[in-house]
Order: sequence, then structure tokens, then C-alpha cells
Amino acid sequence: MDSQSLTPKVIKEELDRYVIGQDDAKKAVAIALRNRWRRLNVKDETLRDDIIPKNILMIGPTGCGKTEIARKLAKLTQSPFIKVEATKFTEIGYVGRDVEQIIRDLIEVAINLEKKKIRDRFIDEAKTNAEEIVLKALLGDNPSEETKEKFRLMLRDNQLNDKEIEIALDQKSNPFQSLDIPGMPGAQMGMINMNDIFGKGLKNKKKTKLKIGEAYEPLIQEEIEKIAEKQNVVQNAIKSVQESGIVFIDEIDKIAPNSERRGGDVSREGVQRDLLPLIEGTVVSTKYGTIETNHILFIASGAFHQSKPSDLLPELQGRLPVRVRLNALKKDDFIRILKETDNSLTKQYKSLFATENIELKFEDEALEEIATLTEQINTEVENIGARRLQTMFEKILERISFDANLSDQKTEVVNKAWVTDAVKSEIKPTDEKKFIL
Repeated sequence: MDSQSLTPKVIKEELDRYVIGQDDAKKAVAIALRNRWRRLNVKDETLRDDIIPKNILMIGPTGCGKTEIARKLAKLTQSPFIKVEATKFTEIGYVGRDVEQIIRDLIEVAINLEKKKIRDRFIDEAKTNAEEIVLKALLGDNPSEETKEKFRLMLRDNQLNDKEIEIALDQKSNPFQSLDIPGMPGAQMGMINMNDIFGKGLKNKKKTKLKIGEAYEPLIQEEIEKIAEKQNVVQNAIKSVQESGIVFIDEIDKIAPNSERRGGDVSREGVQRDLLPLIEGTVVSTKYGTIETNHILFIASGAFHQSKPSDLLPELQGRLPVRVRLNALKKDDFIRILKETDNSLTKQYKSLFATENIELKFEDEALEEIATLTEQINTEVENIGARRLQTMFEKILERISFDANLSDQKTEVVNKAWVTDAVKSEIKPTDEKKFIL
């Protein structure tokens, strides 16, 4: 699907296939995504540079769909996307990862995306080139056309897979690969620049004996790399990150100070301060060159159980202008998740048991009972949202999952009584249930 046809309504409809409810959040991300296409199509270049993305803060309990919305959004647009936990990072000067590493990781994601596009586009050319290398190793420099075509057909029919040949493959390792400078932000970036400078001089081809079946894929990969070098992969990846990159910062509430919490706050505010220029727009040095973050879309999310969005630094709040609240999931939502979503848990488990010759069926009453119990446990114990469904399914299907042994074809029907026996017997009217589900 091309960017022009991805209107906010179309984006929301696509998200509806995977995430139930949360319409406000879906609309917010759909509009943010469309605004990027609009910005790129503004004719006034000076004005275009001044139009910045409206970053989003999602507020809602765990398991309500925050992460899934962002992940599906990135998949839908084929944009470079990275999800990070805010708690992974420390203020510059402390031991740990600094926030600029987010952008360095994002450019790696973008380069892999570009290489995948090139592989999809040029795979036939790469296979042909790899085929020629194998035929040359088999037949020498000057075989007759008839012989060459005969062996080409045998090669394509996998008749020569076990035959051993000697081919030259690039050696990937070099002595600078693991060099690091401890305690220095961006040290890894500097280290890899040395790798680029010296690695190309050290890269050599080494003749290796391999079976044709094992040699084919490395040869194809080498040919893809050669094509990638000609296709300006790095430049395209940098442009892609700067214009359509998406950074999802989860657990941002955990770096907000809290009057009830004692200790461990040594660098929480420092991480917030370090995030400010990154979200506002700065230049980050990477081994591939500098990357401007002005037009990267940042989506932050947090449950804010023990803190409030207002506990974040005012400057950080100002850089996340669009706020959307996601609702806790109820029984009806759980039923829809199990019945309506693409790749739902019911479909996943049916496919898993099909590998053991078991046809798994779920009665509607069983799914309603699962939804009822999920809501009950979330209310009485701890609300972990839709993630509770995974716990429920594992408990309900534990017996047949353990007994499955690729026997004769059989059918298992999960009904309400099955669910009640498997789960309800484990739910006690006391706090004991906290240790079970």
C-alpha cells in the first residue's frame, strides 16, 4: 500500500484488524502518520522544514494495546521503527546506555529494511550471479555452452546439492571488530568507524570447500551486498530515518519522579533531560554519518499507576503535545479480541495443535467464560489487560498440550465446562489466587 492511499481512515481500519477498541489512540497515530505525508508534499521547502511531527503520549494500563498500535503502524507503513524501554537508559556520565543509542539502533533497523527491499527487488539477479560462480567452480573457465546449460538445469533441480566445490567467500571478521572504549558515550560508534577504515583493507576472500547446497545462500548474500553498495543503501536509510522514522518509548512513567518512591532516582530526571533535545530535534553522530532527529515521530507510553503525566519535566510534557488515554479492557473487548482480530490466540492455538493432528475447536460459551474470568482476575488481582488471556489459554490447554504425541487425527472441543474445570478450580476466594494466575 503506497503512502498516498494511507488516509487516516484507512490506517484506522487496518489497526482495527489487530487492536480492539482504543479509537482515540488509533485516530491520533493515524493523523500523525498522515501529517508526515502531508509535510513531504508541501511545496514551500522552508515551510516544510519548519513543520515538525506532533509527538504522542499514550496513557493506559498494561496490556491495553499501546505497544501493538505502534508496532502495527510501523509494519503498515514500512517505516524504520524501534521500541525501547525508558528504564534501559541512564543519564550521560552514569554507567549504562545513553539515549542517543536509540537513533544508532534505529539506523541499523533502517539499513536492514533497505537491504530487504533490495533483496526482494534483485533476488533473481543475485541468484543468476551466484549460479554463474557455482558453474565456474564446477566446470572451469571455458566449458561448452551445451555442458554449461546441462549442469545449469541439474543445479536448478537440486541434483548437485551434495557435490563439493571450492569457492572464494569474503571473510567477515577482522581484528578491530570487538575493540571498545569503556565509559565513553558513543565509543562503539567511534570503534566501528575504525572498522570501516581498516576493515575494507583487511577484507579478503578465502577459498573454502563447501557442498553446493550450503554454498548457494552465502553466495547469494554476497551478491546482494554488492548490489546494495551500488544502490546507496546507507544514504536511503538515513533519509528514511530522518523523514519517516518512528521511536516508541515504553515505560516512560518509570522515569518520572514519585513522592512515594525512595531511592533509585539518581538519574531518572537526567534521562528525561537527555531525551529533551532528542525529541525536540538534534544531530546524532553514528558510524554511517550524522542523523537529524527533527522529523522523527516519537510515541511515548506509560501506565502511570504510581505517578502522573504531570510528574514528567514540563519541557518533556511540552514535547509530547498529543495525549491519548487508553481504556482498560472489559469482557466484551476480550471476546472481540478472541473472535475478530487477525492472528488471534484462538487461531494461533488451532494452528499449533494442527501440527500434532489435533483439530481444536472453541465453543462460543467457552470464549465468553474465558473473557468473564479474565476480567474477574484482572479486577481482583492485578490488571495486566489482554496479556492475561495468554495465561488463561496455557492453563486451559495444558492437558492436551502435554498429552499431544502426533497420534491419529482427533478433534478436541473446548466448552464452558472445560474452561471452568481448568481455571475456576484454581481461583480461590482469598489472596491465594495471586500466586496462581
